[in-house]
Amino acid sequence: MTRTLLILLIIAFVVAVAIAAAGDPGSASVTWVGWRIDTTASAALVTVVFGALLATLAWQLLLWFLAAPTRAARARAETRRREGAESLARGFVAVAAGAGADARRLAQKAADYIDDQPALVRVLAASAAEAAGDEPAAMAAYNAMLGFPELRLAGHRGLMLMAQRRGDAGDAVRHAEAAYGLTKTARWAWRALLEARLAAGDWDAALSLAKDALDRKIVSPASAERARAALLAASAARRELSADPKALEEALDLASQAAKLRPDFTPGVLTAARRLAADGRAARAAQLIEQAWKARPHPGLAMAWRDLNTAETPRERARRLTQLAEANPDHHESRILLVEQALLAGDILQARKAGERLDRPDASARVCGLMARVAMAAHDTDEARGWITRAAAAAVEPDWSDIDPEGRAFAYGSGDWSRLVSQFAETGELIHPRLERGERVLSELPDLPVAYQASTPFYAADRSGDLSPLIPDDPGPEDDAAALSAPRPSPPGRRRRTAR
Repeated sequence: MTRTLLILLIIAFVVAVAIAAAGDPGSASVTWVGWRIDTTASAALVTVVFGALLATLAWQLLLWFLAAPTRAARARAETRRREGAESLARGFVAVAAGAGADARRLAQKAADYIDDQPALVRVLAASAAEAAGDEPAAMAAYNAMLGFPELRLAGHRGLMLMAQRRGDAGDAVRHAEAAYGLTKTARWAWRALLEARLAAGDWDAALSLAKDALDRKIVSPASAERARAALLAASAARRELSADPKALEEALDLASQAAKLRPDFTPGVLTAARRLAADGRAARAAQLIEQAWKARPHPGLAMAWRDLNTAETPRERARRLTQLAEANPDHHESRILLVEQALLAGDILQARKAGERLDRPDASARVCGLMARVAMAAHDTDEARGWITRAAAAAVEPDWSDIDPEGRAFAYGSGDWSRLVSQFAETGELIHPRLERGERVLSELPDLPVAYQASTPFYAADRSGDLSPLIPDDPGPEDDAAALSAPRPSPPGRRRRTAR
């Protein structure tokens, strides 16, 4: 309004100047209550405009005084809102910092100041009570949140986490199921349900969850595929323990699906290969093992490949091992296979040559045992002892720890399978529970004689009764003279080879 009047005043001033410049200022006469005012037209115009401006300013001033109470109330509300927002922000920071007492104080202050954001205030109150360790107050706050549609999901999550902390698995699952039914995107609820199904060993229910997660797009297709493959393999491994022919047939079907989904998940491939071999389909089992070897070599696959044919000669088995190694020639397991096939074929030189690619400063205990077998095959007991001594301080290969002392691969219980499925679904990597627990694995160290080669004749003479007199601990002068006059034995024709 004021701006409009100023514009009109400027226009009136310009018009008055124009009239004055034209040489005809004009005239204006005003008669009011006996008074008469005569003036020029331009002066009258400017006077009218100025009067209107003054009247407008007076009216605006009156309105400003009349609106003072409302303006003051609005200012007080803005101050409270600002104080409440600051208390709310500081309260969440206190919760994140674990300062429960400060968080509760700030939550109460925010509740006193904020009226238009009750949801945030309730969330802060529940989180503050939880941070302060007041479990009854926190549970009451989360239960109160269940009465508000926009806060129901947060309330279920808070109650689920509290139930998990106090070890109430049933209550945690109940809240996770309720949250999973409220929204299609609650990944935390899906994850909690999956972990509960895995902990209970309910592979079929977990498999349904994995399929549902893919439909809801909660997880990526790759993660869902890994979860399905691992769960199918776990279900097949459980059914394989049964003597029921129907269960064994189901085990083959489930394991075959797992191997098709993820050839790099070794447990599924091994179960499928075992069942196929038991059904007389060794060619199909060999195909599965070869595909898995290309994707991810594992010693369990090599053992399954070896056992596909138990009626072959060592040279025939060596040729088959070479065929598997050539499927992924640069892998560590393939290099080990090449050494083993050379040992089976009796080619010691080739075994030593292939072993050179394995002889590294950080060689594992399994590699050291394999090289000890090569040395034993070459009749070099001292070198073999050196490798076995080195194996005592070497690390165990994680994949080799998947094989128990009886030679069974992935002979795990329900708890180990649960962790295996969860880890593979998340990262695509295998875990090694037997290695984590420090349990024994299948030994790769050969059995050696009790003495070095140079001492072997003494033990042989002891067995035959023709043992030369031992050198006395404290020989006298007569013994020294006899020792000097005795003929020296000729050095052995074979040189001793020192350990590496």
